[in-house]
Amino acid sequence: MENYKKHLLNIVHLSEEQWNKIENVLVVKEFKKNEFILVPGEYSEDYFFVESGVIRSYTIDENGKEHVLQFGTENWIVSDRNSAFCKQQSKFYIQAIEDSTVVLLNEKLVDLIVSLNPEYLVAQNKLVQNHVRSLQDRINLLLGATAKTRYLEFIRLYPNQLSRIPQWMIASYLGITPESLSRVRKEIAHG
Repeated sequence: MENYKKHLLNIVHLSEEQWNKIENVLVVKEFKKNEFILVPGEYSEDYFFVESGVIRSYTIDENGKEHVLQFGTENWIVSDRNSAFCKQQSKFYIQAIEDSTVVLLNEKLVDLIVSLNPEYLVAQNKLVQNHVRSLQDRINLLLGATAKTRYLEFIRLYPNQLSRIPQWMIASYLGITPESLSRVRKEIAHG
């Protein structure tokens, strides 16, 4: 839980004693490559901090085509907000792309952290606002940017992850075919 501890201490001050109280209630789960963390129709109060590994959130359309919404690598948080915050059935699959360890975050844990340091609520709000901004930027790219621009943004957002994420999943995330991704990569390589 070293990454989660660093993440938490980067956003609020906690004494070692306070951290120990948090650590005592943390739930950590390990998932094997391709194992599902959440599937549509399930309920989950948790959102998932990636301690190690890579996970993805995706949906499958009426034609059976996958659409990747998000990847989560170390220090990222992935969730189905509809389920975790609105108490509704999950709409998305969340799956480990490689063996992964996640810390389960939920309202009970947030309440504990806030009781130890009320500034956590302000920090958490900033993180949520940043996430919403990122989602808006992603929607804007999908609606109007070229495949090359979307790919370059992917590289900026997920630096050093190209070898960890299968190319067909990257193409799905970008909203293009694997063949189009191959052309974009060749275009960038030839400058």
